[in-house]
Amino acid sequence: MLNDSDRWRLPEGGRVAILGAGLMGHAIAAIFVTHGFDVTCLDPDAPTRESLAERVDAVVAQLPSTVTTGHLRAVGEPSDLDPATLLVVEAAPEDLALKQDLLARIAKCCPHAVLATNTSVYRVGDVGAYVDQRSRVIGTHWWNPPHLIPLVEVIQGSETNPAIVTGVFELLRSLGKTPVLVQKDTPGFIGNRLQHALWREAMALIQEGICEASDVDLVVRNSIGLRLSEVGPIENADYVGLDLTRAIHEYVFPALSTAQEPLPILEEAVAAGNLGAKTGRGLLVWPEGAREATGRRLTARVKLLASLIGMGTTSPE
Repeated sequence: MLNDSDRWRLPEGGRVAILGAGLMGHAIAAIFVTHGFDVTCLDPDAPTRESLAERVDAVVAQLPSTVTTGHLRAVGEPSDLDPATLLVVEAAPEDLALKQDLLARIAKCCPHAVLATNTSVYRVGDVGAYVDQRSRVIGTHWWNPPHLIPLVEVIQGSETNPAIVTGVFELLRSLGKTPVLVQKDTPGFIGNRLQHALWREAMALIQEGICEASDVDLVVRNSIGLRLSEVGPIENADYVGLDLTRAIHEYVFPALSTAQEPLPILEEAVAAGNLGAKTGRGLLVWPEGAREATGRRLTARVKLLASLIGMGTTSPE
């Protein structure tokens, strides 16, 4: 157990840099700003920088605390970052080479900062592979939308300083988030391993002709989806009995997909240019306006569920 004096801390009003002011970055910035931190967003795109303040204000309006007590600015070059920055949150696009190069360059500009990557799937060790001091690289996977979903996965890389892990965990709690420790640096961490295992089986059901694509979503939304926010899979297994769970596994597991590569149904859709909502067709058909409607529906449901489970509270001791 670490002594209090060993723990890394971000002092009140400390300097935070967010790498990327897009979908995730601007919302993460809003959270830090409302808690009194000095936040700088780095983004190479001028229009994104110019719209940052307006987008941050829109996020702040959705938070329990609507008072912006910190400072916010946007810059376009790594050299514009303050060398005294103590925390860097990387929220660049999910491209490993891009993240590796960016984090290595920022490490030199901010020599005293903890470097937290928001990658959703890459190993933290891989993202920080070219950082000289890899002991200060950690994973903090915020879920989208980060200002509404309480969970943040904290990933301890094989070289991450434990004092930083403890300090980041406590910082996230002070921000009203619910951090969970990922003790082994593995692709997808916890949430995305669970999510994509479900997606693999969902696509396998369609590919095998068991049901239509729309029926997969209908079943999930009207059965397991209704209870997952209250009773997780392990609690549910215990609840129904592990003897019954074992019996089901013995019978069902041989029928489940064990594919180690993307399924043909996904490969064929991508090859045909059917990329989903952004192209109007994927595994489903997306009429004009359908993507925006789904976004509004999702945001409303996340707000409702977050309020029901006590958004802004930490996990029980």
